[in-house]
Amino acid sequence: MKELVHINNANDFAREFGAPVLHPMVCVVHFDELGKIHHMLTKMGVYAIFVQDNFPTGATYGMGGYDTSKGTLTAASPGQIIGKVDDGHRELYHGWVLLFDAEFMRGTVFEERLTDYHFFSYNVNEALQTTEGEKQLMWQLMELIRRFIKHRDQTALTDRIVQDYIVLVCDYCLLFYQRQFESVAWKKSDLLTRFQHVLTNYYERQLQFKYGLPNVKYCASELCLSSSYFGDVVRSATGDSPTRIIQRFLIDRAKSLLVGGQSVTQTAEDLGFEYPQHFTRFFKKHAGMTPSKYVTSRQKK
Repeated sequence: MKELVHINNANDFAREFGAPVLHPMVCVVHFDELGKIHHMLTKMGVYAIFVQDNFPTGATYGMGGYDTSKGTLTAASPGQIIGKVDDGHRELYHGWVLLFDAEFMRGTVFEERLTDYHFFSYNVNEALQTTEGEKQLMWQLMELIRRFIKHRDQTALTDRIVQDYIVLVCDYCLLFYQRQFESVAWKKSDLLTRFQHVLTNYYERQLQFKYGLPNVKYCASELCLSSSYFGDVVRSATGDSPTRIIQRFLIDRAKSLLVGGQSVTQTAEDLGFEYPQHFTRFFKKHAGMTPSKYVTSRQKK
């Protein structure tokens, strides 16, 4: 039994489980038709969207484990490791998976929108908890894609139609995630409070002297979230990016230090800037004046 199985082509997945190969770069698998199958820890070389009622107990996804809630969508992109090492047990799974090679979507609108499809880099604890209607819609779309590639010869036109279907699936994923963000307002409020605490605690622990300025990746990690999901939740709650909120926090802290009597050099060092001139440029960009002019303006009041 292999510890790690490499899925370099979409149909490597189909061949592993004996599912039909219907297109050289696209694979759609209905788990219910496979019967009981073995576990597999997979290094993904393709994109995949899983919409299932159940996942392997103890399976991993990056640094975390699968959320096994009923009606869950998870997505993976090339380079990620997902699944569970084959331990000899076989299990029956319910749902579908769509896999496609990155090369198949080259030059399409998918590439243009990939920067919006953050769900491909979400952690598993950030998986989409689908409603029954959302789950059924995704299953119907995957079945439609499979039926289309099964009964149509591959041509430039049929490939374009399949590419459009894949973009449609991804757009629905985006839409459903936005619904999930909107439905957890209290969690968003709590998240923003904890975000502010992470920033304050960063300086209380004097981490700026070791790591420099706090960044989005650090804050997301402290909140046990991926940077992508963290950014999407913050933007959904505030309309602002986490980077912008960190910048405002730094400006506010800088103003307090300057008004408290610290020099520009001392303030820059206390915030974690490598050089005072970097701090001066940052302050002028976000506060509209240099630190020295800000101090002077305060003294005139």
